[in-house]
Amino acid sequence: MIGMDRLSQILWREREMLEALAYKLEVERLVLASGRTRWLVNATNELEALLEDLRATEVLRATAADEAAEEVGLTPNPSLTALAEAAEDPWRAILLDHRDSLIAIAREIAETSEDAKGLITAGYRSARETLLAIGGTTTASYTPAGTAVVDAPRAHLLDRSL
Repeated sequence: MIGMDRLSQILWREREMLEALAYKLEVERLVLASGRTRWLVNATNELEALLEDLRATEVLRATAADEAAEEVGLTPNPSLTALAEAAEDPWRAILLDHRDSLIAIAREIAETSEDAKGLITAGYRSARETLLAIGGTTTASYTPAGTAVVDAPRAHLLDRSL
């Protein structure tokens, strides 16, 4: 089964790329957590290059999956589970192993991405508040009675008397 062999090779490559993606996301998260944003552009560029390669690999996987589906009598665009169920051993076990590994890696990537997203959001808020405080911009505030006061001056966090 040439189609199954080709599909399995592409799935191995995709797994390796997803592992690399998980690693690069973790590096980006660590860069964000450390506050050393100087390296954030490098980490992001590496992620984008890997994602581009991953997209190309996904196209190859889809083509190989269609070829493998034809070999086992399935219609095009089958799920990996459907391919595994239609395949004979050892391909069934191999495809199920690929599926389980891909699910685990995807879960790890999603968790790391959420952590990084939280750090980015917190960093944005902190930077925005700092810039507003330094710039002395005005914002809405409230009186002790609860009425809105527009254009109330913000307190400065810097001692400008030096």
